[in-house]
Amino acid sequence: MQNNFLVSVVIPVFNEEKNILPLGKLLLSALKDHPYEIIFVDDGSTDNTASEVKKIAKKNTSVKLVSFYRNFGHQMALSAGYQIAQGDCVISLDADLQDPPDVISSMIKKWQNGALVVYAKRKEREVDGAFKKTTARFFYKLMNFLSDTPIPEDVGDYRLMDRKVVDDLNHLPEQSLFLRGLVAWGGYPSDFVYFERQKRHAGDTHYTFSKMLNFALEGITSFSIKPLRLATYLGFITAVIGFLGIIYAVLGKIFLPAYWVTGWAAIFVGIMFLGGVQLITIGIIGEYIAKIYKEVQKRPRYLIKEKVNV
Repeated sequence: MQNNFLVSVVIPVFNEEKNILPLGKLLLSALKDHPYEIIFVDDGSTDNTASEVKKIAKKNTSVKLVSFYRNFGHQMALSAGYQIAQGDCVISLDADLQDPPDVISSMIKKWQNGALVVYAKRKEREVDGAFKKTTARFFYKLMNFLSDTPIPEDVGDYRLMDRKVVDDLNHLPEQSLFLRGLVAWGGYPSDFVYFERQKRHAGDTHYTFSKMLNFALEGITSFSIKPLRLATYLGFITAVIGFLGIIYAVLGKIFLPAYWVTGWAAIFVGIMFLGGVQLITIGIIGEYIAKIYKEVQKRPRYLIKEKVNV
């Protein structure tokens, strides 16, 4: 196999100062047999993350840094790295060392054998808590139920993409990005390598429950209109139940006048049920309207503060 191709590695970072140097050493070892560039995208860190990257970049011009003015989000940081990357293949991974760089060579071999996308799939998730594993499993099941584009389970943003795939992603005009779905949406020939997920090297996870929930909503509304259809079905079912309730009330009034007593419980339950259905439906519609609003604004996905070796 030829090794005269450029490998780009894109790493979004946010407050990862203690992980930069250990990750840099592992990456340099994993990439020693190939021409490479390593692009750190600092997503508005408030610690010394950028300074730690600059220490490596000062000694090695193949290590590059792009810094945002503020936190624009993980997917936007990945997008910025893809825009800058020049490699024949582009690998993205997180900086917490839970995604081991030592599988990069296996990913490159799969790519050389014809796969345009190579996913790094988690073989074991023993380091994750029960809540994290349960919610992740539920997220992928829900996504694949609602979406017309199946998304591989137990894969994150650790993947290798061919130059063509990256160019296609860079030309997509949408402002709201759900890259896991967009990569799968292309239908490119793909393959997998497997790894055991490691413990976070230092620091705390940046994916809180609220962020995971927002990420799930972003993915669902980006790749499916089924929630809107489900809202329609729910409204139809509610209307049928209400119509049957009317018939029941009329017949009861006619045939059982002596025993017919209108209770507050039925009214309360009916109001709460219909109110809940309406709020759910309005919320679903609101998510899609918000997405349209963002697209119409056409603001830039991010603002770059600084570039080093770029």
